[in-house]
Parts: sequence; C-alpha cells; structure tokens
Amino acid sequence: MSRLVYDAGVLVAADRGDRRVWLSHTARLVERIVPLVPAPVVAQVSRSPRQAQLRRFLAGCHIEPLGERDAHAAGRLLGKSGTADVVDASVVAVATRYQAVILTSDVDDMERLAAVAGTGVSVIGL
Repeated sequence: MSRLVYDAGVLVAADRGDRRVWLSHTARLVERIVPLVPAPVVAQVSRSPRQAQLRRFLAGCHIEPLGERDAHAAGRLLGKSGTADVVDASVVAVATRYQAVILTSDVDDMERLAAVAGTGVSVIGL
C-alpha cells in the first residue's frame, strides 16, 4: 500500500487515543507512507485548539486541499450515488485521484461511493 486516505472516523479514533489507530499510523510513517486527509475531513473533526492528540496525529499526514477538480468530482459522486455527505465524497475523490486505499470507520458508505466512482479504489475498515 503506497497511498492511503483517512476519513473522519480515523481522526476521531486518533483524537480519542485509540491505541490500534496510533500504532498503525506510526507503522505507516516508519514505512514512509504519509496518509492523505482531505481538508473537509479536518473541518468535520476539528472542534477545539485543545485537541492535542488530533493535532499531533495530523502532523504526520498530508492535508489535501479541496480544489475545484476534487470538488467537482465529489459532486459527481454524490449525484451518481444519491448520497449527500460531501466529506465522504471528498475522501473518495481524493482516493480516486491518487489511486489510494481508503481507511474508514464507515465501510458501507465509502464502498457505495467508491463503486460509483468506477476506479477500483479499495476501502478497508478500522
């Protein structure tokens, strides 16, 4: 696995100090795999400057801006899937662009969006 995209559930787990999430994240960094996190995912999870665990976790990630290309791709995914979660769609749009694996706490929704993307993006659960 050379590219990986985290969804909001991964960040929530990290912020709560989930040991398994932290260990797997650290192992990826040792392997020089820098996870991608779409900016809307950060916005969904960030609630306070006191979220030290979250900030520390994100320091090992690349925050991917939601530019026009990914915004349009996310919108198309929402239209095709009949869903409405822009943040989930941004995760799939970024994963599609980078041919990355998605790590998520919501496998069903991500697989639904990935299926309509039609690019064979893999989804794995926490």
